[in-house]
Amino acid sequence: MTEPVAYLNKYLDKSTNITRYKPENQHLLSSDPLYTAEKLHPCMKMTQEEFDEFKQLWGSNDFWSSAENDILTYTTYEKLRDKIFVNDTEIDVKNTNDFAIIWANFDPQNPEETIEIIPEKKWFVRNKYEEIYLLVEGEYFKNVGEKEIAERFSTKEEAELWTNPLTEAVQLPVEDE
Repeated sequence: MTEPVAYLNKYLDKSTNITRYKPENQHLLSSDPLYTAEKLHPCMKMTQEEFDEFKQLWGSNDFWSSAENDILTYTTYEKLRDKIFVNDTEIDVKNTNDFAIIWANFDPQNPEETIEIIPEKKWFVRNKYEEIYLLVEGEYFKNVGEKEIAERFSTKEEAELWTNPLTEAVQLPVEDE
């Protein structure tokens, strides 16, 4: 979370004011953050694949038709849909609202103002004591020293099926291939 950009200050004499910085005053009763820069300029974190789908959806001629027909019917924009809808009503509503705010403020000339590209992460099985990773070949596995060729799992549960007391499931960024 970013530092607040304004504070509501209440003083012992029952007066109040709003300041940019938290005051250090002996007569101060309380100083509560009003909002943060994050709230002033909302930004959504997306992987490159999610952002590519967002741009494709943004470029469609009829957004609402595309959104209803493609996102909600699970036929297109799979990464974006999975980011917004996680089968938890409260989270889905929040994510939908966040998405609408980002959509309304999106500037294709300056996408970094509303969307932050984060590296995609996958689960790996790694030795606890060395930089050695697991590579699955059929029913067997072997150890490799390069994360780039190691086995990638979508969920922690999948990765944990291959762990033992000397290994651990870790989520790491995946470099561009």
